[in-house]
Amino acid sequence: MKPEHKKYEYLIVGAGLFGATAAYRLRQQGRRALVVDRRTHTGGNIRCENEDGINVHRYGAHIFHTSNRRVWEFVNSLVEFRSFINSPIANFHGRLYNLPFNMNTFHALWGVTTPGQARAEIERQRLEAGIGEPSNLEEQAIALVGTDIYRTLVEGYTEKQWGRPCRELPPEIIRRLPVRFTFDNNYFNDTYQGIPAGGYNRLTDALLEGTEVRLGCDFIEHRAELEELSEKTLYTGEIDRFYDYRFGHLEYRSLRFESRRLEEENFQGVAVMNFTDRETPYTRIIEHKHFEGAKTPHTVITYEYPQAWTPGMEPYYPINDARNTAIYEKYRDAASHDGRTVFGGRLAEYRYYDMHQVIERALDIEL
Repeated sequence: MKPEHKKYEYLIVGAGLFGATAAYRLRQQGRRALVVDRRTHTGGNIRCENEDGINVHRYGAHIFHTSNRRVWEFVNSLVEFRSFINSPIANFHGRLYNLPFNMNTFHALWGVTTPGQARAEIERQRLEAGIGEPSNLEEQAIALVGTDIYRTLVEGYTEKQWGRPCRELPPEIIRRLPVRFTFDNNYFNDTYQGIPAGGYNRLTDALLEGTEVRLGCDFIEHRAELEELSEKTLYTGEIDRFYDYRFGHLEYRSLRFESRRLEEENFQGVAVMNFTDRETPYTRIIEHKHFEGAKTPHTVITYEYPQAWTPGMEPYYPINDARNTAIYEKYRDAASHDGRTVFGGRLAEYRYYDMHQVIERALDIEL
């Protein structure tokens, strides 16, 4: 079929945040797109489900945060955002600590009351541990916050999350966590932070309004017929699957969620509580009503269990070690020579993105 006879200019594979933002851009430009997704719902991992007045984050806690004013103004032009400051609590064998690591955390552990005292204690523990230039996550964590906080709040949680010892993980993973010498429990350093009033589905619906969407449609299974409909493809799925794993499988960590409705008004008093000991099998409990301040006599909580990933499971976190990076580079090289297909998003780029980074990439990618 000649390009001028194609029904759509773009086939967008994936109705998540990246694909939906790209669809919005194309529609604003008067260009036709078809969005397909193998799931039976839009929104990807930001999907919410309303359970008697509580918007439940189906795939884990999502808090929108950014310092990019353009991205913040863009999402607010589509849906009203409700202010929400993420202040999670860490639970270590029943003892509670504030996150991120800040003066409240340091005081609870060491009884220090000034930033100078906290810095001195961290430096003492770093020197005692003999940490120079950190070569792995354990050394990086001790250099940042000392041995006590590492053993109490980092080690068990991280090893559950990634399924391997901290000494085998790269230091970059821990560098993105904020450390503050103030009494500030705001987890993020970004200028703007919030959650769409009424849940993330409203944002997804606004982005996809006016665009044709086909759900329960697996692109790989129907590739030939779908590509025949469009001039180009924007692919947001797993890049190794797109190329039929010709260079090998990329690896991920996955998650399993167990949700419960409780006939009580308030279960834990905070949206997110992290469980940092090894013995607790889950990494956190999410109490969804606290994201939007839902006024209900009941509550819904979700236990989040990290687990090993195998093909066919939902991929969440790319494992960017040397082996996987080398494999991805081969796929990226193949993608760079594909004149028909544009690749974007966390799965297609094999990279962990926060929501604001996904939107920024989708706004800037050449279409």
